[in-house]
Amino acid sequence: MLGEKARVNIDRATLGFSIAGFFIHLILIVLVNLKYIKIGNAHSFFINPIAAIYTPFSFILFYEVYLLIFYLPKSISKYIGKQYEIITLIIIRRAFKDLSELELTADFFTKKNDIYFMYDLLTVLILFALIIIFYALSRRKDDAQAVKEENKEISRFIKIKIIIASLLMPVFVALSIYSFSMWLIEVTAVTNISANTTADINKIFFDQFFTILILSDVLLLLLSFVHTDKFNVVMRNSGFVLSTILIKLSFGTTGLVSNLLIVTALVFGISILFLHNKFNLLENTIVLLPSEPTKA
Repeated sequence: MLGEKARVNIDRATLGFSIAGFFIHLILIVLVNLKYIKIGNAHSFFINPIAAIYTPFSFILFYEVYLLIFYLPKSISKYIGKQYEIITLIIIRRAFKDLSELELTADFFTKKNDIYFMYDLLTVLILFALIIIFYALSRRKDDAQAVKEENKEISRFIKIKIIIASLLMPVFVALSIYSFSMWLIEVTAVTNISANTTADINKIFFDQFFTILILSDVLLLLLSFVHTDKFNVVMRNSGFVLSTILIKLSFGTTGLVSNLLIVTALVFGISILFLHNKFNLLENTIVLLPSEPTKA
């Protein structure tokens, strides 16, 4: 599943599942509204047709998680960038769900759900801009010789990253199946579903998966000492771990606090990468002056 051919096949499968899921969700919404079937307490997730957009976005998100693992052996920056893309797509998906619950009344800005929706829209714009900055910084090339030396050092580390990615892949598949099964059982239950269940739907799978990511990132940080002891590389990898932890913490909060944690995570990761690049540039441009000859 880490090969290019597998990536192309999974890409096509994701497109098919996304389209099929969208229409299945729409059909369920029609059946619920016509009272042919009953799904839990038939909350807005199965009443408003706009909520059907949530399903294809879920498949896209799972594909992004696959790409995150796929790029782990290839590029740490791309791997971290995928984490940022995933959390941004989670907020976009949440915005589509909240859109189906908006109350367009005169007191729009006094209702909590409506305010949260506006927070999400603003956060998506900020995160998109930050991701562009992150990728721009990660693609800057240092001195050719420095890059060559770094490639020699990192070549010994690639096999370790492939092993970690190979271990993450079955965990990802198993956790996906388990999370979807538990959610399906809960939603299709005849008993009433509490309001908290629908509020926590965005945390399903990703809360646990980011916990696993933190553990794998810490392991990568420790193993990175095997191939390099450069201060800027250690700081960069440590900063990326802290950035992932901040994203994980955002799942335990709601509203503005959650969004602020996510934005802070990206700003911190970008700042660490910027300083890492500056340190590299400074280190590569330092010219050691020859010492003066000693007097007899």
